[in-house]
Amino acid sequence: MATEEVNKPPSLPSYPRLIMNAIEALNDKNGSNKTSISKYIESKYGDLPAGHTTLLSHHLNGMKQTGELVFLKNNYMKADPNAPPKRGRGRPPKPKVPLPPGVVLTPARPRGRPPKDPNAPITSSKPGTGKPRGRPRKMARPEGGITGNSTLILTGSGRPRGRPPKVKTSPLTEVSVGH
Repeated sequence: MATEEVNKPPSLPSYPRLIMNAIEALNDKNGSNKTSISKYIESKYGDLPAGHTTLLSHHLNGMKQTGELVFLKNNYMKADPNAPPKRGRGRPPKPKVPLPPGVVLTPARPRGRPPKDPNAPITSSKPGTGKPRGRPRKMARPEGGITGNSTLILTGSGRPRGRPPKVKTSPLTEVSVGH
């Protein structure tokens, strides 16, 4: 067990701490790019994990999202504490005008069509027409049809509705033709 502790490299600080130390040490007025940060960390700490570049990219993006670092012209720099917070994408919301005292807000109407009043009398849209709403019902055709024959026509085109049934073909018998 004692040998494991001797061979174990000294623990590294967290990646965000490594990145901040690198940016402070490089002290470039335009910020430091990813490669210069990586080279500084490698030179200072030497023994780094196998996925160092991936870890560095991940932590740089995370710190950029949280606002700890500012990314400008492919360089990372420390965020200015006096700078206003970064606004999100899109149009900014309109400023809310405060209401004068004594004014009471009415509750907002719910979205969508208002419900029907169950106590309201039933009225048709065209009073006095007596016609039912919607498409009229299909009437049965006369037995003889227009021509007078007694065959039953199912629809207006003379065909039944839907896909016709598949016709089974019988195997053809071979017929020899003599010359």
